[in-house]
Amino acid sequence: MKYGYARVSGFTQELEDQLERLQAEGCDAIFSEKVTGTNVNRPKFQEVLALLKPGDTLVVTKLDRFARTAADAISLIRALMTQGVRVHILNMGVVEDTTTGRLLLTILSGFAEFERDMIVERLAEGKAQARRNGTLVEGRKPKYTKQQLSHAMALLESNSYTEVERLTGISKATLTRQKRKLKANETRV
Repeated sequence: MKYGYARVSGFTQELEDQLERLQAEGCDAIFSEKVTGTNVNRPKFQEVLALLKPGDTLVVTKLDRFARTAADAISLIRALMTQGVRVHILNMGVVEDTTTGRLLLTILSGFAEFERDMIVERLAEGKAQARRNGTLVEGRKPKYTKQQLSHAMALLESNSYTEVERLTGISKATLTRQKRKLKANETRV
């Protein structure tokens, strides 16, 4: 049986391209998930690994969808080869259990890990530059504007937290945090 595995790192990324390529490759069953490769808890990946039997083939589009480090890739592919499972990485080919196949796997795994590390490094450099320029915006977008929060704080002067929550839709927890934040700012000044 031919099993396909597709993975993307984030929930905003799409799986369609990988799924189409695995379907075109003729996979009998395809497993997919949206989880970072650095996370060892990849339920669908564990599920497909548990199904593999001697003579089966595991198909992935690229090595970095399968493993994040060279050591992890080599270890996993060797374990699968020992079980009699073939590994087909679409942008590399079938990884053979031969001297040349193992050498190629080691080299390509090293390059895949290097490429990922370079991406992480470039992202860190970009964030540092944006931080220096004062243009870095981290975290999620605030749910309420400064005007909405100011209005709610003004209402708190003559109303209870429950009443302000009902009037504005801003939760008691948010109101409490905002009030604490304002007090901290007053103390600093």
